[in-house]
Amino acid sequence: MKTKKRILVAPLNWGIGHATRCIPIINELIEHKFEVIVAADGRSLDLLKIEYPNLEFICFPGYHIKYHKYIPMSINMLSQTPKIFSAIKKEHLFLNKIIDEYKIDGVISDNRFGLYTKKVKSVFITHQLEIQSLFFSKIIKSINYNYINKYDACWIVDDPTNNIAGKLSNPYTIPKNAKYIGSLSRFKNIKKEKKYAFLALISGPEPQRTLFEKKLISSLKKRSEKALIVLGQTEKNESIVDKNITIKSHLRADELNNAIAESELIISRSGYSTIMDLIKMQKKAIFIPTPGQTEQEYLAKILKEKKLCFYQNQNKFNLDEAIEKNKKYSGLKQLENYKTNWQELFSLF
Repeated sequence: MKTKKRILVAPLNWGIGHATRCIPIINELIEHKFEVIVAADGRSLDLLKIEYPNLEFICFPGYHIKYHKYIPMSINMLSQTPKIFSAIKKEHLFLNKIIDEYKIDGVISDNRFGLYTKKVKSVFITHQLEIQSLFFSKIIKSINYNYINKYDACWIVDDPTNNIAGKLSNPYTIPKNAKYIGSLSRFKNIKKEKKYAFLALISGPEPQRTLFEKKLISSLKKRSEKALIVLGQTEKNESIVDKNITIKSHLRADELNNAIAESELIISRSGYSTIMDLIKMQKKAIFIPTPGQTEQEYLAKILKEKKLCFYQNQNKFNLDEAIEKNKKYSGLKQLENYKTNWQELFSLF
């Protein structure tokens, strides 16, 4: 006989940021006596299986977006719009099927647009209400809000008083079902003796992830300081030491928490989940946005304008120059703690 309510948590497999910011939500669900089932695919699925070996998992197909080395991402995404809409429809139908099969009592979707349903209460998690786009921004916002309004609630991942994501999360109008839930991080702000001068976090979609990896390894090999590179390849478990550089395919959340604490300077993409983690850890960072990913470019720009972190475009990446210029920036600072009322949020279910 079922004694706990079963909540399906389904992050979008776009990099691993959506999966990592679901970790504190999953932890809170477990703490509040819910039974969690995770639906994901790709590296998001791999990562959460590593973190929660005892949970139940469903392989839930994603959008399978293809990326190009040279075509701007906005044009590339526009060309795949029919494919995205088709995937959203398929995941909506698949959800209604598995709700009955797995006896689901509620759904939490991190940026998967098709996981609304009339069978149980559903939540859409996002920090992007105003999606950055070079073209058709008003149409894109209208489509975004149309899907969000199909859900019972929209949880905005940002601090309502100390805004992190700028106009992404704080546009002129927000959906009627929306509520700010504060910043989310899987990490604790711990102090460790410094072991590495640099920690490079490689992430994002291919082929740009590999191009970023090659540039960083080449640049760090030219320096004498100790560096750790984490490749974000959750499907592997490899560790290589090459003179001053240690390369690891992946680290568990607790291991990465320690590695960040042991490092002087973080070099990474300017993904929103990474920024929230580094704010929690109060770290100095250099950001290299994924080329053409307008959200990351926007976030890197506003952090630079606030004199918090320096950033460079990948095609102009120069590590020595970036390190020197970043000395003028203060680093990411811990925000005043916003207390998320999880009991109130979970009362929806």
